[in-house]
Order: sequence, then C-alpha cells, then structure tokens
Amino acid sequence: MSSKLPGYLVLGTRYNTRSLADLPEGALAEMGVLLARVQKILQTEFQPKWLYISRFGHDPGFPIHFHFIPVYSWVEELFWKDERYRLLKNFGAGANAHSLTDGAEMTLFIWREFGESPEPPSIQGPSIEQVIDRLRLAFNPPLAVSRVAVMGERTPTIQ
Repeated sequence: MSSKLPGYLVLGTRYNTRSLADLPEGALAEMGVLLARVQKILQTEFQPKWLYISRFGHDPGFPIHFHFIPVYSWVEELFWKDERYRLLKNFGAGANAHSLTDGAEMTLFIWREFGESPEPPSIQGPSIEQVIDRLRLAFNPPLAVSRVAVMGERTPTIQ
C-alpha cells in the first residue's frame, strides 16, 4: 500500500511467513526491538494524537508485516468533516455503539483517503519528503567525528 500520509510506515520480515509463531526466535527478538524503536521515533518526531500499529500478512506473497499509522489531530478533523464516514455509526448496536470514532473507522478513513484516493486530502505539517528526511536522521543519526593527526594527515575517527 502506498500512503500519502506523512509518517505512515510498514515494517516487515525477511521471512516468507504469515505467522509470528513461524519466525525464528532471533527474528522475533529483533522484530520486537524494531517495533518499539519505530514507535518511539514516530511519537517523538511527529507527536501524533494516536499511533496505531496493526499486524497484517494474510495475502499470499506478503509475509507478516506491521503498519504504523499516525493519526494527527488534523486527520481526525478531516474524518469528522467527511459525512460519508458518518454511516459507520449505523453498524454499532445500542449501548455498545461508539459515540467517538475508533481505530477501525479511522484506519478505514486513512486507507481510503490517503492510500486509495486519486486526490488525497491536503497535508498539514511536514511534507512526505521532509518526514523521510527526518526519519532518516532519526534512524541513522550522524556519527560524532573528531579529527586526529595520523602520519601527518588529518583523518576522521569515529567516536
């Protein structure tokens, strides 16, 4: 899925499996660390109102993967302004019906409007290109480099 929502990320595995239970222990450990790291970076860098993390991988040819879906306040406002999505309230039952949106409704909105729509909503805040630049820095911070003399030349040394 291609999304026009800045900060929407997908984290997958290199193993061709649809189940966490089928991943080797080392891959599971690495996946857990990566899930937490991606969550922390997205929340720190972009401060979404909510950050949904959903597990997928049921389609043939697509191994298990996780979608990180940032829900910014402006995205929620767009959701409430779009009358088409008010129909979703009809699927609740009596006392169990939600008066506020839930993750499923918001995920549907984001997928349809930012992923599938030929004319996605206007972005508020940093552009996708700016978000990519910020994420590259967050995931790969520049190394501290000092200059030391080695055989008469100044050579960078990683600290």
